[in-house]
Amino acid sequence: MIVSLPRPLLILPFLFVGAAEAHPVPDVLVRSYFSSNGEAEIRVEVDPRSFEAHPEEHDYLEKTAAEKVDDKTLETMGRTAATFLAGRVRFLLEPLGEVKPEFDWSFAKLGDAPLENPDDPAVLIGSWKTTLPQGLSGFRIQSLELTDPDAIPMNVVFLNHLNGQQIERYAVLFPGEKSFLLDLTGLVAPLPETAVEAVGVTAGAGDLAAIFRSEVKRGFLHVLPLGLDHVLFVLGLFLMSRKWKPLLFQVTTFTLAHTLTLWLASAGWVELPARVVEPVIAASIVFVALENLVRRDYSHWRLVVVFVFGLIHGLGFAGVMSTRLDSTASLVVGLLGINIGVELGQLAILAIAFLATCWIASETRYRKFVVVPGSLLIALAGVWWVLERTLW
Repeated sequence: MIVSLPRPLLILPFLFVGAAEAHPVPDVLVRSYFSSNGEAEIRVEVDPRSFEAHPEEHDYLEKTAAEKVDDKTLETMGRTAATFLAGRVRFLLEPLGEVKPEFDWSFAKLGDAPLENPDDPAVLIGSWKTTLPQGLSGFRIQSLELTDPDAIPMNVVFLNHLNGQQIERYAVLFPGEKSFLLDLTGLVAPLPETAVEAVGVTAGAGDLAAIFRSEVKRGFLHVLPLGLDHVLFVLGLFLMSRKWKPLLFQVTTFTLAHTLTLWLASAGWVELPARVVEPVIAASIVFVALENLVRRDYSHWRLVVVFVFGLIHGLGFAGVMSTRLDSTASLVVGLLGINIGVELGQLAILAIAFLATCWIASETRYRKFVVVPGSLLIALAGVWWVLERTLW
């Protein structure tokens, strides 16, 4: 008798082929620094992986490699970064309209920090210093729609400082979205007679709600469609048991664990290099898949395994929040939003997997034609991933 495999299993070989596509798609970071004397600096952060057709397939440029880049090569990379940026972001000083910064480029650590350790991920930092003309009302940016259908969508993150004080509200912009207006009135000229609807230093309820919505969307997209490692791990959890209680226990435990380490990493208390974290994440996929082959029934031992691996997966998210604010209300709201988004992404994976396999009533047939082949394919993908991340 011929039994057709469910659709998720039919696409698993293709996931295996693309299993090396595991590094997070980079963000574009825009930071502004404005002062009352009219001095201003716009700093942008561009990961060199962004220049590749598939940045998620490429390793970070590390400090040791960045130090070997000569001035001529850095100048070329700067021009490439400026061209890339021009197709992704518009800079707007109101009421002047669009401005086109001329950036000076250098290397810094991901998150615009000094490069210290040999394996620190290095990014290009563009700096544009200027003096503000009088009468400006605000500053905002726009994430541009992509004209190339093959281009990888990237988030643009908008962070600001006024007189050395970090603005609590930030924005995560998706292609086509425009940021809030940062209030610049009074920096270099008297306040205008007409009120300006712009954001000041303190984030209000509406600002926090906007942050929350953006981060929920960001967290969801980090899982679907961008988080291949997350998809395989959650599918591995699903294949152990289709019963809702074991699934709920596992997914909740996983979420609590990666929320904990994401918080610790965002606060700067925990940091591990990607060359350590990413192979362990791949190994966790292999372990969960192989456990499905040797254990027929769920037990609470599984929760210990899921929690430990959830801690590691949380470190894989660390770069997502490493560029955020210090310990403020905005950071708390942002972390809450991104974790809810991740949880919703995980639940979406489980729902799709359940709908694709619920028609197989026989547990014997389900194990023979879904659990065993599915777990083997997931394990093979994880093994390939481990090798790719440790040897190449």
